[in-house]
Amino acid sequence: MSDLDARLLAAHATGDQVALAALYEEAADAAGGEDACGFYLTHAYVYALEAGLPQADRLRERLAAMGRETPEV
Repeated sequence: MSDLDARLLAAHATGDQVALAALYEEAADAAGGEDACGFYLTHAYVYALEAGLPQADRLRERLAAMGRETPEV
């Protein structure tokens, strides 16, 4: 298990949405392909929204640039 996997599991175990948003974005940045990146970014975005984090807007922009979310109007 990688260090990132261990940190994700620990954040899930404690329900730390702030950490989960950051860790899933880290996973997206390290992903080997666009599908994996989109998967992790979606998770990061959902946790950021749930936690009311300001980076939710930036994550949405990244997803929109990938064609996986609609741009804000």
